[in-house]
This record gives sequence, structure tokens and C-alpha cells, in this order.
Amino acid sequence: MVARKKGKARHGDAPAHGGERVAAALEAWGVKWIFTLCGGHISPILVAAKRRGIAIVDTRDEVTAVFAADAAARLTGTPGVAAVTAGPGITNTITALKNAQLAQSPVLLLGGGAPTALQGRGALQDIEQAPLVEPHVKLVRQVRRVADLGPAVEEALAEAMAGVPGPTFVECPVDLLYDETLIRGWYADASGKGTSIGDRFLRWYLNRHADRMFEGAGEPYSPKPRAVPAPLAGDTPLTLAANALAKAERPLMVLGSQALVEAGEAAKVAHAVERLGIPVYLSGMARGLLGRDSPLQMRHARRKALREADCVLLAGVPCDFRLDYGKHVRRSATLIAANRSTKDARLNRTADIEAIGDAGRFLVALAHKAHGVKRPDWVATLHARDAEREGEIDGQAAKHGPHVNPVSFFRKMEAAAAEDAIFVADGGDFVATASYILRPRGPLAWLDPGAFGTLGVGAGFAIGAAMARPGAEVWIVWGDGASGYGLAEFDTFVRHGIPVIAVVGNDAGWTQIAREQVKMLGDDVGTVLARTAYHEVAKGFGAAGVEIRTDAEVDHGLAEARRLARAGKPVLVNVWLDKTEFREGSISM
Repeated sequence: MVARKKGKARHGDAPAHGGERVAAALEAWGVKWIFTLCGGHISPILVAAKRRGIAIVDTRDEVTAVFAADAAARLTGTPGVAAVTAGPGITNTITALKNAQLAQSPVLLLGGGAPTALQGRGALQDIEQAPLVEPHVKLVRQVRRVADLGPAVEEALAEAMAGVPGPTFVECPVDLLYDETLIRGWYADASGKGTSIGDRFLRWYLNRHADRMFEGAGEPYSPKPRAVPAPLAGDTPLTLAANALAKAERPLMVLGSQALVEAGEAAKVAHAVERLGIPVYLSGMARGLLGRDSPLQMRHARRKALREADCVLLAGVPCDFRLDYGKHVRRSATLIAANRSTKDARLNRTADIEAIGDAGRFLVALAHKAHGVKRPDWVATLHARDAEREGEIDGQAAKHGPHVNPVSFFRKMEAAAAEDAIFVADGGDFVATASYILRPRGPLAWLDPGAFGTLGVGAGFAIGAAMARPGAEVWIVWGDGASGYGLAEFDTFVRHGIPVIAVVGNDAGWTQIAREQVKMLGDDVGTVLARTAYHEVAKGFGAAGVEIRTDAEVDHGLAEARRLARAGKPVLVNVWLDKTEFREGSISM
């Protein structure tokens, strides 16, 4: 048995316990936050990380912790880290893991586990966790020796960033995390003091098992973060793409989240897009890349533009349901696909030119190589369509009923929000309306779930955004249905001093579903909610609440919400909505 001094280990010393090894690896990689819900299985990780200056942000649901890690990863370009306890702690994260996988977000999930010697014997919260998690992550590591904890965490952090980013999972059994003396004491108690052959064999077995677990644990541990180079497309697709764009009369770009995997390079990507001079549609995390007023950014009639374009560059965007499985791009057009994922680049449609590598870096290189791409007449045509659609939206905003017109509301919210505002989108009809009207102020200022269309991301994304962008004005745009997943996190906002402004569009229903369901099936079953006093719920958690029932109250209500947030108080704005036909026929398959 090896005795070691408790407390923070000096660099190069043997850590005091397994939790210290995990914390040391995280610190070396520059991890600033662990998002978590506590549990005895993982307590040593949290305590050791706190001692090393890593902030512990505890939530009210494990799924929120992973959503928060996802958002932090998207905004910083480095892996977000969540830690949860074993069993139900792990199972509660599955939706968020799958969302991160499909959104290609680098997230590390640290999960507790039953004691290694008792797994499969009915220990507390003992289930086979790897088969549950494995389909949703890039890497699973089930650690069995204390000395392997740090290297497993380092490997998982690197893999989360490599190639196509995504979540990884490290299972840390409880008996690897606590102090060796304590664990050997647990095993001694478990084996008892009997003298029968069976008792003596059990003691021998557990001692031998502990020897294997702690083998090498007395050696110094110095984590060494590894560089994770971005994959780069070759020169041939770069040349072909530049030539194709130069010949095109109606070139068009669509940029998605994957073009901003390297968050720190967002300004370079924006400059490259402006230099190319090609009209562009921005989606996902790319929304806001060019600011609010770039003449190159188009916002409406994307389907028509894609059908008319003779050369289309998809940067970090697959041909999934959002592009009608590739059918929006006409067959005679030259299709260029820049993507880290070969699978995504070929999804539903074979590109004429494949640039397999980081889409953002490809755009930067392309901007230096392509010449004579600007097409002012084509840009003017698209601008005219945008202006026509904006006029139609103005007409929708001018309609008034007994409560609040959602189109008019977002026009006013767009005018009120700060220049550093981050918008978190979590909902159906209300959020989709917002996407037409709200204009992210700059790069990485819009967070939505991505291709999985997950409801419930709002609270976690807001927590992650507040950590990654301290001082920024964080808004949640919540449908009243989606808000039900995260209302309890107002407790988290209050405890951690996160002055989020959550706007709940209260139309007393799951409206995106109800609209088409009633039309096609003649029944609103399962889609009806109540005009719940969500603002009073927030007050119960110690936050502030504002209620807006009419259009006349909107300006004052938004101003009051911003005043409260600037004073450091989270606030929920409960907006009673009128019914609207703004998004008729919008159901997606």
C-alpha cells in the first residue's frame, strides 16, 4: 500500500487520487468549466477540478449539463466537458449526446461507474453503460486502472476534436477515483474477517484486484496535450472550385455550422466570404458570420435561388432535409461540397467537386485563388426578392389581434437586443418565426440544436453561452412547449448569477404540430397547452418575471427585461401570442 499526501499535487508528482488525474488532464488541456449534476461516483473529479481553478457549473438535469458543454464547445472551438454519475446519470444524457453527434460538436462526457470488482453483481446504478453510449459517440473508454485515467481523458479530448468533431465518453469507476487507502479499506470491509476458504479466497481476490487497479498509481503524471491539426482539402479541388466559380454567371454559397468548427478563425472565414463576393445563405452556427447588414447575405427565397444558380458551393452543409435532399440544386449546376465528412459531402447527392477537409480553411484558401467571381446583376436579383419578402413580413407584422403578433414582436426584439446579443433558439413555430426576423450581430451569436431538431436545448445552451461569453446579453427564444424542458434551470441561472433573458412565446399549444395536424387529421389531440404563468414559475426560483399580453406592452416589457438582466437578474418574459398564419405549410419530414 502506498501512502500519499492529500491535497493538490505538484506538477509531475503522483496525484493524490484518481479524481486528481482526471482534473490534471483537463487543466492541461485548458478546460475552464465542467458542467455537471453531482453524484458520489464522480465527486473526486469535481473537487479536484475546483481546486485547480476549473469552474464547476452544476445544473438540475444531466441532459442540461451536456447541452451546456455542447454550447461552450461551439462558441470556443475547444471540447466542452460534462460529468455525470453512473446509471440514470448516464442514461439522462443520451439525447444531448446524440444531438452533439449530429451537430458535430466536440464534447467529452465523463461518467461514473460502479466499482470495478462489483460490476455485474447488482451494485448501485450498475448497468452496462458502454452499449448505451457507444452509438452516439466517437470514442468510448472504460478505464480499469488508476494510472490510465489521465491518458484516457487526454485521448478522448483529442478525438473529440479530430476529423469530424463529436462527443466522446470516458467511464470512470468509483473505486478508481478515491484515495487508495480508502478504497482498500472498502474492499477489506467487503471481504470481512471470516476464516472459511471462501472468505479467505475473497480477501485474496480483492487484494489482488486492488493491486492491479493501483499499479503505477505511485508514478508521476504529467499530462501532455496533443495538437489536433485540422484536415485540409487538397490543391486539386481548390483549383477546380476556383475555376468553376470564375466561369459561373450565377454562383451561390450555402454555409453551415461545420464551416466554423475552428471558432477562433471565424473572422478569417468571414473575410474570405466577403472577398469572394458570392451571394451566400448562412445556416446554423454560421448565422451572423457577416454581421447584420452584409450585401452578400441573402435571407429569403433560398430554394428558388438554388434552382437558378449555375454553381453552388456547400461549405459545411450536407444535402439533408434542409436542402430537400439535394433536390433544391438543379442537376445542370456545378456542385462543390466542402466538408470534413466524406459521408456528408456525398449525402443524397454526388458533388462535381469534393473538397474533403475543413470547410472554413477551404474558403480562406479559395478566396486567395478565385478571381473575377463577383456578379452584381445576380446579387441585385436576389436582393430584390429579399426586399419583396421583407415587405410581406412587414404586412404580417402590421396585423393586430387581442394579444401579441409574433412577427411584430420579433421586429421589436430585433431592435431592442444589444450588439453583443447571443440568441439561443429552442422551440418550433415561435423559434422558426424568429429565424426569419432576428439578425445575429456577429459570428457565433446564434445557437440552435442543429439537424436533430431537439427540443430542450435552451437552458443548457444559455448556460454554456454565458460561460463562454461572459458579459454578453444572452437570450433564449423559447416556445411554450419547449420551455417545459428547462424551466427548473432558472434555479441554476440564479445560483450561478447568469442573467439570461428567456422569452416564452405563449400560444397555449404545440403550434407547429397542431397547425398541420388539425388541417390534415381534423383533431388537435396532444397539441393543446394552457396559458401558463411561466413568469411566476421563474419568480419561484428567485428570478424575475415579466408578462406581456398585448402589442402595446411589448416595448416596455422588453426594456424592463433588459434592465433586470443588466442588474444581474435572470428574467423570463411570458408573451401571450395571437394565432398566426405566418408559417403555414412548414412541416418538415
